[in-house]
Amino acid sequence: MKRMFFNAFSLMSISAILMSCSSDEGPECAPDFTGDLTTTEEILVGEWILSGIEAAKEVDLTDDDTDNASTDLFEQYEECARDAAYTFDSDRTFAYEIGKYGEDCDYVVPSTGTWELTSQNLSLVSSCSMQTTNLEFNEDLTAFTFSEIYNITEVNGSVVQTRIDFTYTLTP
Repeated sequence: MKRMFFNAFSLMSISAILMSCSSDEGPECAPDFTGDLTTTEEILVGEWILSGIEAAKEVDLTDDDTDNASTDLFEQYEECARDAAYTFDSDRTFAYEIGKYGEDCDYVVPSTGTWELTSQNLSLVSSCSMQTTNLEFNEDLTAFTFSEIYNITEVNGSVVQTRIDFTYTLTP
């Protein structure tokens, strides 16, 4: 199976603000988010596990000698690539981890920073940059989805441009 995964900021990169660099003082970093959470933001506190990756167009990522294109990318990924989680804390810190729970995942990828939710827009500050994306919550606020356009290279080498929807579900 072709291993393909997305890190925190390729997932959440619908819009990115890159900070300018000054040759005298180094990079100007986005300030961390601080302060009390709003009532709206409190819904995001907790651990959210990647539960779905759906493409608008069918693609084949599996190296199994069978043409079995599907829009369900989540099922085409290896276990460790599907093992991704955001943890949003009430002190405005977040952690994003890939390979956290999977067995024998040799590429655990942690990312940390601060967060803010304004309306449906989630902003993350990490590694001196800020990125913002629009979240769409389900009716009972136990899952959110966001979308991005990607160029996906299929197992046969062809490239397909498609919208991908990432869904994260709140752990009980």
